[in-house]
Amino acid sequence: MTANLALTILYVADLAGAAAFYDAAFGFEKTVDVPVYVEYRLNAGARLGLMPQGNTRHFLGDTLGTRKPADGCPRAELYLHVAEIEAVVERLNAAGAVCTSPLAPRDWGDRAAYFMDLDGYVIAVAERL
Repeated sequence: MTANLALTILYVADLAGAAAFYDAAFGFEKTVDVPVYVEYRLNAGARLGLMPQGNTRHFLGDTLGTRKPADGCPRAELYLHVAEIEAVVERLNAAGAVCTSPLAPRDWGDRAAYFMDLDGYVIAVAERL
């Protein structure tokens, strides 16, 4: 079996705040912008969606759709290869992301920096060395 990742959706506490953060940090093209969902084009084959966490009850049910991570550990990481990495790091800092690991060469052959967004998701921005 093969699959092409088409869409990743992050469940967020504040849709307007999360969208403002991703607009400021990356400036991705918006493909959907409605009161209950925002979607960005990352590249020709992948999109990133933002959805209010409360809306998940429509497809997860009332019990699962209201759950939140209890131990504080991030539940997802976006790992993005970017051009002009220093400029992207500056944009993330200016947008209010919390840097958890500064830009540095990594053992796997990338130069990467790690951040947390407003909802506690990990964002890694990287370039190949």
